[in-house]
Amino acid sequence: MKLTLRALAALLGYPSSDLQSNIGEVRKAIIRDGLLSVADFSRIEPLLRRFEREDLLDLQAGYSELFDRSRSLSLHLFEHVHGDSRERGQAMIDLGQQYVESGFFLDGGEFPDFVPVFLEYASCLPLEETREMLGQPAHVFAALAERLDKRGTDYAGIFHCLVSLAKTRIDADARAVVDENTPAEDGADIDAEWEDAPVSFNLGGAHEMGGPTGVVAKIRASNRPVNQEVAR
Repeated sequence: MKLTLRALAALLGYPSSDLQSNIGEVRKAIIRDGLLSVADFSRIEPLLRRFEREDLLDLQAGYSELFDRSRSLSLHLFEHVHGDSRERGQAMIDLGQQYVESGFFLDGGEFPDFVPVFLEYASCLPLEETREMLGQPAHVFAALAERLDKRGTDYAGIFHCLVSLAKTRIDADARAVVDENTPAEDGADIDAEWEDAPVSFNLGGAHEMGGPTGVVAKIRASNRPVNQEVAR
């Protein structure tokens, strides 16, 4: 599970030259882990091929158009769960504290509910805990998969795979709440929101989680022991 989740986290990060030049390694990591069915792997192969053949600037522009300019496709989990309510901030603090209590250090300017960060954290948990962790926002993953399918983008495959890996039944009521909390598509509002400085959770001596940056390096090092075991 570790290799697959770190690979999917890398693919959900902002496209970089490092990721593009190592996309073959990302593919091999997923295959080596052997957790995706043939059908699920076929969902993400088109995205892998895009990274191999498209210009980096085109990849970056497409990513920004999807995830930076559309709040309904936000990669921040609690935006879909809590919308703009006060509960969103508290949920962010609670998740960040969970990372800290598990011995992980979150830095790099990302919120704890940013999907690539969430996947990196989940990748270091024991298998059953990983599936449980993935199952909690599975209804959000299902919603994003559906919305990205409607956009006709290969990124949808990542979220279909996450739903499959969670091995949980999607709660219809929770799924409906996601749709209720879908924010309006207003680019100006997005720009204003991102002017706020992100929260950073720090714990001296804990395992470092730097968000999507450097995930390729983490995939390469995935067979080495994690610096610090996850607290139970």
